Amino acid sequence: MKTTLSILACLAVIVACKRESDGTSPSYRELTEAVYASGNVYPRNEYTVTADAAGILQKRLINEGDSIRQNQLLFVLESASEDARQQAAANAYRQAQANLGANSPILAELEAQVRNARTRLANDSINYNRFRELYGQNATSKAELERAELNYTLSRNNLRAQINTLQRSRDQIRLDVANNRSQLVSSEVAGRNTRVRSFVNGKVYEVYKDPGEVVKIGDQLALVGSGDQLYAQLAVDESDFGRLRTGQVVILKADVYPDKVFKARVSKIYPKLNRTDQSFRVDAEFVGERPASYYGLTVEANIIISENKHVLTIPKSYVIGNDSVWIDQDGKKQKVKFQKGAENFDLVEVKGGLTETTKLISNE
Repeated sequence: MKTTLSILACLAVIVACKRESDGTSPSYRELTEAVYASGNVYPRNEYTVTADAAGILQKRLINEGDSIRQNQLLFVLESASEDARQQAAANAYRQAQANLGANSPILAELEAQVRNARTRLANDSINYNRFRELYGQNATSKAELERAELNYTLSRNNLRAQINTLQRSRDQIRLDVANNRSQLVSSEVAGRNTRVRSFVNGKVYEVYKDPGEVVKIGDQLALVGSGDQLYAQLAVDESDFGRLRTGQVVILKADVYPDKVFKARVSKIYPKLNRTDQSFRVDAEFVGERPASYYGLTVEANIIISENKHVLTIPKSYVIGNDSVWIDQDGKKQKVKFQKGAENFDLVEVKGGLTETTKLISNE
């Protein structure tokens, strides 16, 4: 995975470290220690435009590469079922309102029944009182009095029942008005969902549907994102993960721009290991110039771990194992250990065990 990039200025010094046929010696150089990473460039505020209604795609108002603004109309769906549902909801709402209005035939009939029951009760009350007086004068029988009392009681109960029926009906109609209004609002929202708009200012990267195609709820219509807010999503080998910190400088290069080098900084380090390639995700925000907004643009990067201006170094190709080299000791080839410091893909810092006069011998 680790490949030397030509994008670091310090790597240009490897020409000076080219092995002579009889070996080389440690020398003081500028050493930049970096971690290799690879990845892609993506836009911020990326999201997939999906359909919230079903129908036939009537209009497609965008193409790949178009710049868009927030709330811009992107697609128009034609849905006969949504139109019919909205019309039915509007009719039901109007009917419910009419049933609750001053000229409501339902309430008018129930109010008439209440008035009739009230009149009947008044008559039966008068009749009952008359029979009580007659009975007190022994001018009528007890059976006639009881009959009058029963009629009065029935009329009173009937009036109470008619009033309750009127109130229940009025409450039910009010509930019907509220429910039908809710259904109408829902159908209007569903109708608006046939007109798909953008949530962000940005750029269209991909369109998935064309006019005439059937669209279902949840279908993907387009991929959009910020056109100028870009970041690099990098993969770093797990062996290097512990050396990463937010804020570290990142040098990036893309094949699309063979003569350009881009600069970024580590903005976020994700702690979850990708077991597929044994790497960790790292995000880097561009600083200064950035590439054009090509979605998924492939980049290679060096994340700068340390920069040493003047340190004793040897070419990494002379190192045997982890910390040994072959040297010329009084004309004899001898393997010795040295104390290793920082390193990049080409150079290793010598912190002890070797000097500028030490003659290194190739291990080939």
